[in-house]
Amino acid sequence: MQFDVRTLSAEMVISNMLVDGRDEADARRQVEARGLVVSAIQPVRAGLRAGKGRGLSLVLFSQELLALLTAGLGIVEALEALLEKEAAPATRGVLERLLGGLREGLRFSTVLGEQPELFPPLYIGIVKAAEGTSDLPRALSRFIDYQQRIDLVRGKLVSAAIYPCILLAVGGGVSLFLIGYVVPRFAEVYQGAGRKLPWLSQLMLDWGQFAGQHGLLLVGAIAGGLAAAVLLLRRLMASGALARLIGRLPGIGERVRIYELSRLYLTLGMLSEGGITILHALDTVQGMVSAGVRAGLQSARASIEAGLPLSTAFESSGLTTPISLRMLRVGERTGDMGPMLTQSAAFYDGEISRWIERFTRTFEPLLMAAIGLVVGAIVVLLYMPIFDLAGDMS
Repeated sequence: MQFDVRTLSAEMVISNMLVDGRDEADARRQVEARGLVVSAIQPVRAGLRAGKGRGLSLVLFSQELLALLTAGLGIVEALEALLEKEAAPATRGVLERLLGGLREGLRFSTVLGEQPELFPPLYIGIVKAAEGTSDLPRALSRFIDYQQRIDLVRGKLVSAAIYPCILLAVGGGVSLFLIGYVVPRFAEVYQGAGRKLPWLSQLMLDWGQFAGQHGLLLVGAIAGGLAAAVLLLRRLMASGALARLIGRLPGIGERVRIYELSRLYLTLGMLSEGGITILHALDTVQGMVSAGVRAGLQSARASIEAGLPLSTAFESSGLTTPISLRMLRVGERTGDMGPMLTQSAAFYDGEISRWIERFTRTFEPLLMAAIGLVVGAIVVLLYMPIFDLAGDMS
């Protein structure tokens, strides 16, 4: 992690510097080794560290490390090679700390564990299991495949959401422009005409006059409403209430549950194939799932400790579907539980992808029609008095 250190040189010059260290004592030793006196030291705040970047792409690091290990280099030689080609200071700091720990005789998993903000427990767990079998390249290969599969489904979800968000932004912008700028101008024209307007048109024009007279107040209210909505959304996400709310939506809730189970099976499958026991694997994934799934995992863990098979424990805890239950039972009979968990995740990934495609094909035209109706209604209400006047003239 990084530390903000205030130093005093021999020339009595005070300065500030950022130091990468395993802990505060390590950062202090590095500064004192440069002949400086430490007057104050504190960890860099999370927000500041996030602004400077995480310092390491875990998938890219794993891919490069796997290529060097496969070529026959040892772990120290591979990290030295990565350090030599790296130019980014943040990444160099991470690699230097890894090399420093290995040269002190620490295990690779232990060195990774000293930087938990960069290396999650899942990654440390598979590396630790690989150290017992001396098969680190295979463990890295499993993690890369695992992360790429998760990124593939996540990328499809993001891609499916981009176009509707653009439609909402454009449609909302056009509607706000009509209501906030065009309607007040029409209101001024019709107000001087002295004609009786249709009720809906009069209502909208009254709103237009109000918007024209209190424009800054409305802009402030909209900005405040958006800020409050963002804060509320963050709070709901942090408390898990948003996930529970989405889970109750008809149709969507079941797909969210399948997505969570797919991620759970894929993670457990990778850990099981890496030689980690199922109980340890369940403990590792506790922090990666929602509150509802976490409660189910705790119940399933207690059942497994009591001697029940994994399939029975998952079924009683609500962590299966009819398809996954059958596949888990097959895995128990054949003894290949890890690959069977991975195949279950692959089955549900395919189902989720097909559902996303069907949903976007249906939702996008409906959203376009809704935006068109809103904009069209505003325009029609604006021109209704003109239509009345044209009828009187004819």
